[in-house]
Amino acid sequence: MAEQQQFYLLLGNLMSPDNNVRKQSEETYDTIPGQNKITFLLQAIRDAAAAEEVKQMAAVLLRRLLSSSFEEIYPSLTIEMQTAIKTELLTSIQQETSPNIRKKVCDIAAELSRNLIDDDGNNQWPEVLKFLFDSVNSDNVASILCPFQVISALLQTMEDQSNPRVQAHAAAALINFTEDCPKSLLIPYLDSLVQHLHVIMVAKLQELIQKGTKLVLEQVVTSIASVADTAEEKFVPYYDLFMPSLKHIVENAVQKELRLLRGKTIECISLIGLAVGKEKFMPDASAVMQLLLKTQTDFNDLEDDDPQISYMISAWARMCKILGKEFQQYLPVVMGPLMKTASIKPEVALLDTQDMENISEDDGWEFVNLGDQQSFGIKTAGLEEKATACQMLVCYAKELKEGFVEYTEQVVKLMVPLLKFYFHDDILFVSLDILTHFTAESMPLLLECARVRGPEYLTQMWHFMCDALIKAIGTEPDSDVLSEIMHAFAKCVELMGDGCLNNEHFEELGGILKGKLEEHFKNQELRQAKRQDEDYDEQVEETLQDEDENDVYILTKVSDILHSVFSSYKEKVLPWFEQLLQLIVQLICPNRPWADRQWGLCIFDDVVEHCSPSSFKYAEYFLRPMLQSLCDSSPEVRQAAAYGVGVMAQYGGENYRPFCTEAIPLLVRVIQAADSRSKENVNATENCISAVGKVMRFRPECVNVNEILPHWLSWLPLNEDKEEAVHTFDFLCDLIESNNPIVLGPDNSNLPKIFLIIADGVANESVKSEDACSKRLANVIRQVQVSAGLWTQCVSTLNETQQKAIQDLLNTA
Repeated sequence: MAEQQQFYLLLGNLMSPDNNVRKQSEETYDTIPGQNKITFLLQAIRDAAAAEEVKQMAAVLLRRLLSSSFEEIYPSLTIEMQTAIKTELLTSIQQETSPNIRKKVCDIAAELSRNLIDDDGNNQWPEVLKFLFDSVNSDNVASILCPFQVISALLQTMEDQSNPRVQAHAAAALINFTEDCPKSLLIPYLDSLVQHLHVIMVAKLQELIQKGTKLVLEQVVTSIASVADTAEEKFVPYYDLFMPSLKHIVENAVQKELRLLRGKTIECISLIGLAVGKEKFMPDASAVMQLLLKTQTDFNDLEDDDPQISYMISAWARMCKILGKEFQQYLPVVMGPLMKTASIKPEVALLDTQDMENISEDDGWEFVNLGDQQSFGIKTAGLEEKATACQMLVCYAKELKEGFVEYTEQVVKLMVPLLKFYFHDDILFVSLDILTHFTAESMPLLLECARVRGPEYLTQMWHFMCDALIKAIGTEPDSDVLSEIMHAFAKCVELMGDGCLNNEHFEELGGILKGKLEEHFKNQELRQAKRQDEDYDEQVEETLQDEDENDVYILTKVSDILHSVFSSYKEKVLPWFEQLLQLIVQLICPNRPWADRQWGLCIFDDVVEHCSPSSFKYAEYFLRPMLQSLCDSSPEVRQAAAYGVGVMAQYGGENYRPFCTEAIPLLVRVIQAADSRSKENVNATENCISAVGKVMRFRPECVNVNEILPHWLSWLPLNEDKEEAVHTFDFLCDLIESNNPIVLGPDNSNLPKIFLIIADGVANESVKSEDACSKRLANVIRQVQVSAGLWTQCVSTLNETQQKAIQDLLNTA
């Protein structure tokens, strides 16, 4: 014990700022025998009482030891000592509470495991495989072994023909690993992984034919699907390796006991098709579609619990994504079974607690205690299938748009009642959350599909949805689902426009939004009170931060709804808005959190933008805070304020003139700040640049245009905020087309700079072919082309990427 304490002192001295102390400690450390070092270092890492910096230093030194001196030290250790090291490391990873120390221990284990894989790929640390299986879904695995080691270990186990069950477990672990592994980490090992999987699949396919065993083949097929899903287009070279065998399985695995294998293979084919893309998949598309159609026509003969059903439903949706509009021809075949699944009515029961105990949760039931010895239960298995089917309907509506119009009415009649899918005041199950989420998501998509039938049909459909959406906003208890419903409602209002809400709708919506804002402030007060509580600690703060993020997210959706109402109804809606006015004013008070001020300003931005001069009657509430916020420490608040100045200039009218003048030096100060283009500041800065441009363009009397214009030109192009970039390019076109002498420069000397701005804008997709300004910019370039000398001068300053961007613009605009 005394030796260990002395060692801790030594570790502390190794970190000393005094050079002499540190040098002397390093000399002492070097004299300790390797085996003793390992013992002391492991003990330091595992000692809960040791200081964190001591444990960190011990972990760094142990890793360095295994890296630089492995061959000298490790083989000379006793078997017992080697086993103890492995055990200690895995135990530390599981039990260490400090993320920093755990990460460093993972690095040590990675170093050891790397050294314990021999030249033939044999793993001399088999215990790590069990650890891998036990924790493959945790962060530990990604840290403990590099992808090569995980893949090598799992493939080695999958090739163990003598133990099929272990093979299946290894395949399942590989599925989990590849699903969580980032694409960039997987790609370097893709070729080896795919070739091994192909060998295993061929062997297991032969085994199925000869012996009828299918367990490992099922998992291998899913492994292939998972790898393709992660690798995406990088899977193209391996497509021909797998597709013939997979089609063979679907064609021939028709026996009842092979239903799951067939379903998983259908899933695999559709995921590979989605990964490699339409061009590569098309030669096989017709044959695959025929296989799916044959399975589909047999649907009526399938039992309700046939696993192929859910795989088929998902596969059809992927085929829709691959084929696009060409998929429309298959809708008459796929929609029947899909609607049937989406229409499943879940089993529910109200039981005495004693009766409930006789029903196992393994049977797919979930229960909530209602008190008074009663429990409410719902069978979730059917709900999951129902939710999947609803997700597929969303996919068809999104991909096919007007091509889905034949089915919009029946889908709307199925989906809208699901927004009221509650069985008790505060009870909501996960499956219901998912179901309501997809239902809400479908609403604006279905309206878009229905547009092709004309305004009367569209209005009828909207009337069927509107009441249910508003009521769901008022009653939905889950914040994630609520935000999706609010977002969907805002999209629908934007799509339907003026006149889509009647007086009753406005009255109900106003009350709901008022309640959401009041709840927002009340929740903030409660959180502040909890911070004063004696039990307050870091864990409590983490929970409070999560709650705050949820609240702010709902606030963003309140802003979305108000935006859709203002953009549709303009100044007509202001009398209705006044019931919310003081609450919005409260959001932008200087003492509020930055997110409140950001979204409060965004709401007033909408008031100015869409209600034009009428908005000025509320100027006393927001103008001064907006101008002060241009210099706020939060970039999000600066961005909202700068956007507000831009819309004042563009839409606000005469009354805003002095405020536009006052804003210019504040905007310039933000733009010229040393860190204005840093990642966190760039969006706010670009909004400031756009706002300066809008003042010059729409309120030139408010600013010395000739003085500011050269600076403004030097700030272009905008690369991050694409929407504001279009405004700046529109103004630039105005200036060039009017032969502005400052912009063009003496003898057109600024044209190379203008070419550079345009080229960068196109290359960064700040200008797209569908933007109106793209044609105007292309015309500017064509006018320069007429003068060979000027054209050469302009193009010669551009690099290869920029020259290509100019050519792309000429070709597409």
